[in-house]
Amino acid sequence: MRWKEQLLTLTPYQPGKSIDEVKKQFNLESIVKLASNENPFGCSEKVLSAIQMSRQSFALYPDGYATNLRETLATSLNVTPEELIFGNGSDNIIQIISRALLTVDSNTVMATPTFSQYRHNAIIEGAESKEIPLIDGEHDLEGMLSAIDEKTNIVWVCSPNNPTGTYISKSKLIEFLDKVPAHVLVVLDEAYYEYVVADDYYDSVSLTRTYSNLIVLRTFSKIYGLASLRVGYGIGHPSIIRALDPAREPFNLNSFAQLAAQAALEDKEFVQQTKQKNRDGLGQFYEFCNSNKLFYYPSQGNFILIDFEVDADQVCQFLIEKGFIVRSGKALGFPTSIRVTVGSTEQNEGVLKAIREFLTRK
Repeated sequence: MRWKEQLLTLTPYQPGKSIDEVKKQFNLESIVKLASNENPFGCSEKVLSAIQMSRQSFALYPDGYATNLRETLATSLNVTPEELIFGNGSDNIIQIISRALLTVDSNTVMATPTFSQYRHNAIIEGAESKEIPLIDGEHDLEGMLSAIDEKTNIVWVCSPNNPTGTYISKSKLIEFLDKVPAHVLVVLDEAYYEYVVADDYYDSVSLTRTYSNLIVLRTFSKIYGLASLRVGYGIGHPSIIRALDPAREPFNLNSFAQLAAQAALEDKEFVQQTKQKNRDGLGQFYEFCNSNKLFYYPSQGNFILIDFEVDADQVCQFLIEKGFIVRSGKALGFPTSIRVTVGSTEQNEGVLKAIREFLTRK
């Protein structure tokens, strides 16, 4: 068969180890997973209630336009329904955008390290990826601007950035957007938007009204705790949404996902409580790292990247054997660091105790 040549050497996305896998491998009764930036507090009770009371039919296709969710979200964001596109997670929208704009005759610009799926999808489409190294964990926006040329179709900006947790300030972002050519789509990935507390963060939705070549991506997988249901969305000028929609597969958002996301939007208290618990949890990690002289990037997300100055896989292996799954920085572009999801107070205490034990054995 005549496979695309690039697929023959492209590695599929490698998820972290599953809880069941680790339990069996190490004969452990209890496992805490802090590797995938999931919400340790689950989801809103309103979501659970909505699903339990649902009379959705398994035999019927979901609403392909996600009408009820679309209207609820549009009202919440103060945008029109025509400014929204939905995906099976924001990963799906990244795929849709890449499919719609990238070809063998085009290129795309992104930071590195950043979220791996930007580059992954560019490779599948045969496009050139121009990867601009981070500076002190942050996007080199000037370097990214310099890399843009007439063949550039997409620029990816991840803020807060995964895996560093750093963000772009309002003034820097506006200065950047002012200089990006009109033929280039800027994709502003805000998967961790709801966790941000920085005073100089921007209002990305209002920016989509100023910049017609900007689309903002968000997700229900993180603070809303709906990762298993896969609901992501994009906000942009109606002309962008209309152009992208034919590349979206039909019925890409299942009925239960639509119902759950709509219910999640109604529980603002759950979001605020989760946000505060996350900041408290980050404080636990900051205090520990400062006391033990471990370098980290202050994070605006629900995770922290910690440098141990040793092979990250060694740290991960030690922690797994203690019952904690974290993410090795080797796969993320930081070979001596680990990325740890901020958990509950008790989970944080547990993993920090294990890390302290590792440090004493270094």
